[in-house]
Amino acid sequence: MTKQMSESMGIGVLLAVSGGLMDAYSFLFRGEVFANAQTGNILLLSVCLSRGQWLAAFYYLCPVLAFSLGIGCAAATRHLCRERRLHWRQICLLLEILILGLAAPLPQEANLLANSLISLACGAQVESFRKIDGSSVATTMCIGNLRSALHSLVEVGFTGSQRDRHTARVALTIILAFAAGAILGSLLLPRTGTYTLWVSAGLLAISAAFLLVRPRPPMKGGSL
Repeated sequence: MTKQMSESMGIGVLLAVSGGLMDAYSFLFRGEVFANAQTGNILLLSVCLSRGQWLAAFYYLCPVLAFSLGIGCAAATRHLCRERRLHWRQICLLLEILILGLAAPLPQEANLLANSLISLACGAQVESFRKIDGSSVATTMCIGNLRSALHSLVEVGFTGSQRDRHTARVALTIILAFAAGAILGSLLLPRTGTYTLWVSAGLLAISAAFLLVRPRPPMKGGSL
């Protein structure tokens, strides 16, 4: 069976670097809100609600809702664009690039809108790319990947399973790529400021271009 280009390790690494950069950008530059880690936003939302800080709670609620909307939009795109020339994942990536392109120039006074747009893009990405090199991973967050990596490493220790060894390798690679994206974002922000987000969009554009590549079917008769 031919492996889909959208599940290749190269695509996964690019998406994870982009995801890490987006999270660093939203947290460091847009008011300490997580673009990807909605667990953190829900925690802060709950704390604000418990203290009666309604405006602050709304500040964290919007990214959570936008992330959820992104997931729903990506799932709907999969059904609505089956007969399109472009694959539905390519359409989601193009929309994600457009959203990030619009969010980057927004002023600091519009951080709520910017963070919501970034979370919308992240939600679409996490729904569109759920498997890399045959293993289930997320390219916009690390907790599930960390669980998968550690579980698989323990299984390898007890059973020597090659499948678990592969899963651990994939999960750890995506975690490292995400961390690299966060580091890249942190280093670029003092130099490129608000437009650092365009670097993330550029990585997604490269991913979209790679998705145009179709694996060549193996030739009959063992020919090269």
